[in-house]
Amino acid sequence: MKKMDIRKITAMTAALVMCISMASCGQADTSSAKGGKAAKKSGTTKSVTDAETAAETTTAAAKKAEASEDAGYEGEMADMKMETAADADMAMTTEGMALDAAAKSDDAASPALAGDEDILPGEPDTAVDGKAFVLTAGEWNDNNNWGFFTNLAKNGTINFPVFGFDPTHRIAVTVTKDGEPAREQLVELLDSDGNLIWMAKSDKNGMAYVFYKNGMKPAKVRCGESVQEVTGDSNDGQGDAGTNEVTLEAMDSKKLDDTQVMFILDTTGSMGDEIAYLQMDFASIAEDVDDGHTTFSVNFYRDEGDDYVTKCNRFTNNVKVIQDDLNRESATGGGDFPEAVAEILEETITDNDEWSESANKIAFLIFDAPPHDGKEDKLEAAVQTAAAKGIHLVPVVSSGADRDTELFGRAIAAETNSNYIFLTDDSGVGGSHLEPIIGDYDVELLHDIIVRNITSLRD
Repeated sequence: MKKMDIRKITAMTAALVMCISMASCGQADTSSAKGGKAAKKSGTTKSVTDAETAAETTTAAAKKAEASEDAGYEGEMADMKMETAADADMAMTTEGMALDAAAKSDDAASPALAGDEDILPGEPDTAVDGKAFVLTAGEWNDNNNWGFFTNLAKNGTINFPVFGFDPTHRIAVTVTKDGEPAREQLVELLDSDGNLIWMAKSDKNGMAYVFYKNGMKPAKVRCGESVQEVTGDSNDGQGDAGTNEVTLEAMDSKKLDDTQVMFILDTTGSMGDEIAYLQMDFASIAEDVDDGHTTFSVNFYRDEGDDYVTKCNRFTNNVKVIQDDLNRESATGGGDFPEAVAEILEETITDNDEWSESANKIAFLIFDAPPHDGKEDKLEAAVQTAAAKGIHLVPVVSSGADRDTELFGRAIAAETNSNYIFLTDDSGVGGSHLEPIIGDYDVELLHDIIVRNITSLRD
């Protein structure tokens, strides 16, 4: 073989290796976005997600490498002529392989699609843009930012009650045993006549939050034999005159080995992106939180007049069963703005006897519309049940939500010792997302926030 041919083939082989290398780097960069955070975000300030940054970096690297190759070989190749048809065929084949490898780097951006075929979703009934690992979100905890939250309420920036909820009257209780946080201890708030106002379970940090309505007269907080007197807020609007924090000594502390994870999903017509996301991402979520002691349940709801109002399923550790339940769902129905939120919470929380005393418990309510008016009793019963059982009811507010939906989500999150999660516009997927009235927050992948909320419950 001529020396000129060897140099030519060597050059094309180097180009092929470089393209394949860039494709592999592109896949690694995209996958690494799973664990990353974007810059802080406040108000309408825009942030760029790690997934977007990785994609842009990969594209820039590919262009730079291409320019370098062109500069290095253009002069030499200009003087060369393909001497045989075999040389031409080889060049075309090599170039095609390189382009194909580079194109496949984009396909690798969704780890869920590279998994077991048994858990891939079927063809959706409607065209949606949801992609695994793409949806972006933020989270906020009003119990951890209590002064900020109550100041917003006092100056009228946010207004309660909303759907019967006013979480601004709260006592934070720290439960300890021998100086260490006491977990899974029942804390009760009582009035002067001994009537029960609120119950809550202490979390792994020994924290329990008990709430009372405006005008109520809390008198004492109790955990087993430990009792402490408290007073409520004043009603004159002149500041906090009541008890804000107490510490109680418990006789016990429990370690929970099991974890129950529930997804409650609005499947009405506006929720196509969120349904598609969970269909594609659930298997990865399950894998990332798997410890051999975790079970899942997926539950769906629409509204009166639709194909169904609620559709509930039992807890199981069979990921394939959960995936099949998810893949059968599509976004349809609804019509008016409110949906059957009260009905699904009654069925999954209030009347559900599958919640275990020996498990960490979390339920994600993924929705974009508020409950119907007149359902306050059902809603209050569900949230009080969740607090008393230690079920962390975590709202995930999607596109199209209004301010009352935000405040409803923040109320049920605060009263069940949970984080408030909200989707953001940074992913470019779906409609516009309401900017919540909160402080600075990180824009992250929704996948990462869900996984962290589950794993953070454990010891």
